[in-house]
Amino acid sequence: MAKKLSAKQKKFADLYIKLGNATQAAIEAGYSKNYAIAQGYKLLDNVGVKTYIDKKLKEIEDKQIAKAEEVLKYLTSIMRGEEKEETLKWIGEGEQAISDIEVSAKDRIKAAELIGKRYGIWKDKVEVDDSITINIKRKGED
Repeated sequence: MAKKLSAKQKKFADLYIKLGNATQAAIEAGYSKNYAIAQGYKLLDNVGVKTYIDKKLKEIEDKQIAKAEEVLKYLTSIMRGEEKEETLKWIGEGEQAISDIEVSAKDRIKAAELIGKRYGIWKDKVEVDDSITINIKRKGED
């Protein structure tokens, strides 16, 4: 089981995630400026610190990056016309208002196409599974 991180190590790891610079993170976490370069890399080699950083980066990734299921649900809602698109509507004397409109047929077709590609509904290439025998004769051989 990994040893619990000290407050200083945790602060370094959080700052490293934010800054992407081990030396600067070590300095801001309270380590000596004279030894910040060596200390930063030493901390990055520490199993506990490395595990903590990996865990935090995974959490950030999970929050910020759409998963396949989320993308497919969104494309499906576009294809079905459940999503609206914002546009500016002229209301007179140089004034405009934001108005919701239906997603265009072109965008709905594109969403359907992307879903179809995901499930392999349309194949652009034909796969051939066949074997060929090749005989090579040298000059002078019969």
